[in-house]
Amino acid sequence: MIPFNKPYIVGTEMLNIKEVINSHKLAGDYKYTKYCHKWLENHIGCCKVLLTHSCTAALEMAAILADINPGDEVIMPSYTFVSTANAFVLRGGVPVFVDIREDTLNINEQLIEAAITSHTKAIVPVHYAGVACEMDTILEIARRHKLLVIEDAAQGVGASYKGRALGSMGDLGTLSFHETKNISSGEGGALLVNKPSLVKRAEIIREKGTNRSQFVKGQVDKYTWLDIGSSYLPGEIVSAFLWAQLQEVQNITKKRIEIWNKYHNAFHKLAQDKKIKRPLIPNSSSHNAHMYYLLFKNIKQRMYFIESMKLKGVDCYFHYIPLHSSPGGCEYGRIHGDISNTNDLSDRLVRLPLWVGLDVDYVINQVLDVISTFKEDNF
Repeated sequence: MIPFNKPYIVGTEMLNIKEVINSHKLAGDYKYTKYCHKWLENHIGCCKVLLTHSCTAALEMAAILADINPGDEVIMPSYTFVSTANAFVLRGGVPVFVDIREDTLNINEQLIEAAITSHTKAIVPVHYAGVACEMDTILEIARRHKLLVIEDAAQGVGASYKGRALGSMGDLGTLSFHETKNISSGEGGALLVNKPSLVKRAEIIREKGTNRSQFVKGQVDKYTWLDIGSSYLPGEIVSAFLWAQLQEVQNITKKRIEIWNKYHNAFHKLAQDKKIKRPLIPNSSSHNAHMYYLLFKNIKQRMYFIESMKLKGVDCYFHYIPLHSSPGGCEYGRIHGDISNTNDLSDRLVRLPLWVGLDVDYVINQVLDVISTFKEDNF
């Protein structure tokens, strides 16, 4: 089988990990964590980066920093991973789901303002597949209504919007370094703090609600419990692995884009003949080739394609079940307006394998072969 995902190993991860083990400093916030913080701050352009043990943890920290209280509403797409909503639900917040755009599958920025009520506290744009949401519009809406913007840039490392790194534009941003992401530490994430006034509290929340980070810096002579929080920092071994990966971001992104472009060029005629739809990248967005997907005509055609590819030894998958249609989404969130794009596109999307070292030509040939067997009467 050609797996759907295969994490890329740079080759220097074990050297870093051995150094950590020999140093006997295995807890978080030592040398490699600091290296990662500085690299991300410099390359993303935010005032403070804090590594976390997952993007979920970073989102939970963001919800605390946003002072989400019971009944506060947070506008977001339904077509996203559960953590986007769950982080706010844990604080008593109410996810308000609005529809996505047909072209990028990102939140439809034109629908956000109508969803705002007196209870709205924040907007959470999700940069699907590492393709930027229309941030200028979203930021302007947030400014006029005095709302926080929290970017879910889990899939966005190495991608940008009009030259600005994803995660650097909102008040807060979050990244993922899960093994399925372009840059990986197995599990891992980061909170990006772009609003200086939130930095001190973010450090406290990350350290179990204490001012331990100030104590470590020599700014206080002892540390104590000050606020709510949890243990959100990763161990130093995770940071050491991530540091090796960060050194290769440009190289990894370049190789992934080469694969993405091969897919895109190979399926041009299929799109021209309206047998499938390909991803669209707006001129404002510089993507990172996190994902390549195809959109089929209906769910029956999609499932036939996935099963046929599996028989040919290629793992392909659909993606999110929209949150508004899940039991949790029905209980904790609500829909605003028409959400037909979310319902329709989520039923038709298939993700193709995309990882450095993939035999992309083989996959392309199998895709073309399977689609050549499509008969309209069967779908």
